[in-house]
Amino acid sequence: MKDFKSIYFVGAGGIGMAALERYYLSKGIKVAGYDRTATDLTRALADEGVEISYEQGADVIPDYCRNAADTLVVYTAAMPADDPKLAYFSAGGFTMMKRAQLLGLITRDSKGICISGTHGKTTTSSLVAHILNTSTVGCNAFLGGILRNYDSNLILSETSPYSVIEADEFDRSFHHLRPYIAVVTATDPDHLDIYGTEEAYLESFAHFTELIKPGGTLIVHTGLKLVPRPGADVTTYTYSRTEGDFHAANIVHRDGEIYFDFVAPGHVIEHVKLGVPVDINIENAVAAMACAYLAGADDEAQRKAVASFLGAKRRFEFWLKEPGAHGKVVIDDYAHHPDELKASISSIKAIYPERKLTVIFQPHLYSRTRDFAPEFAEALSMADSVLLLDIYPAREEPIPGVTSELILRDIKCSNKALCNKADLINTIKNYNFDILLTAGAGDICNFLPQICETVKSR
Repeated sequence: MKDFKSIYFVGAGGIGMAALERYYLSKGIKVAGYDRTATDLTRALADEGVEISYEQGADVIPDYCRNAADTLVVYTAAMPADDPKLAYFSAGGFTMMKRAQLLGLITRDSKGICISGTHGKTTTSSLVAHILNTSTVGCNAFLGGILRNYDSNLILSETSPYSVIEADEFDRSFHHLRPYIAVVTATDPDHLDIYGTEEAYLESFAHFTELIKPGGTLIVHTGLKLVPRPGADVTTYTYSRTEGDFHAANIVHRDGEIYFDFVAPGHVIEHVKLGVPVDINIENAVAAMACAYLAGADDEAQRKAVASFLGAKRRFEFWLKEPGAHGKVVIDDYAHHPDELKASISSIKAIYPERKLTVIFQPHLYSRTRDFAPEFAEALSMADSVLLLDIYPAREEPIPGVTSELILRDIKCSNKALCNKADLINTIKNYNFDILLTAGAGDICNFLPQICETVKSR
């Protein structure tokens, strides 16, 4: 990296790209990039010093990013191969790499704590970063969500040897990493448009465990189908909510809060309070605390950090919480896999067992909807009412016969319907609910301000 004076990011508005842009800005490197549309994130990056354009042609590339000798080009796997800017850089002989390759370079030069898994990655990696940052250990962190404690997905330290990275399995990106501590939270099949079969998906995680540095550590959730293959000099631990080398004990739900004791091999941290008190975060906290424990964070720092953790945006985020026993509640969650959706709904049911839950779900990707429609329907059947939006296509073209109707027809609750985004706000006005959950990895979050205003005006 010492040879590069500037970096150009193609797909600069991605959440994972944003952390890298901010990181290299902090190192005094000129940073520019392109994305298709302006968002709150791209506007924030521009305010911080990233020169972002939204035109497709190569003529808007800044002059300081036109020298192949000192400009690195970083792109996301989601960018089409025929993108004009990628074509320009390729023809010009620029050094080009995917975002994951750049993260891989960072893990080679640091002690990478890499959190992988079908779900739980963002919350777990964010909590690891928060614990280390508020302790004497410190860290650099590159996260897949905006931490509400920092309003950023980047944490910096000039002295810590640790880097915390969300290890994404999409497009086998995590194979570029070289972890010092690796966590596998879950291996429920996903991204079958990339992997094809569950066996190939599991093999990808098994290969990830082979990449742990000598003398490093693997922490894997109990009960997974995964057969890890770490090196002989890598220490392997297990964890879960209530069993394994690391687990929780004496779990207490009291007055809307959750407390537990963190149990490590030969060590206990008593009376830990969850800052985001939902059941699924118990095991996320166990995994995060295990990483921080192995990195040297002390007990009191761990206890204070877990209690003060506000979570990442779009991870079980409360948007509205009216006072009183009958106050309306609006929660947003990034859940886009059936198991994530089931966990989110179950957590709400545990917090509000006697109240009516309506779920607005926006399926993400045609291929994921095709592969998991029955499982999505099973999860959504736990709700009292369901509104299904059209599929958010992201990087995909439509697949004939694949629509939200595939999920709707198998949902068991009687109050269910399809809804266009244009009609969503008016539709909500006619729904009788206590708790409203918006879920999905698409753009459903853009409607939350209107949704909350509508709910408050009823």
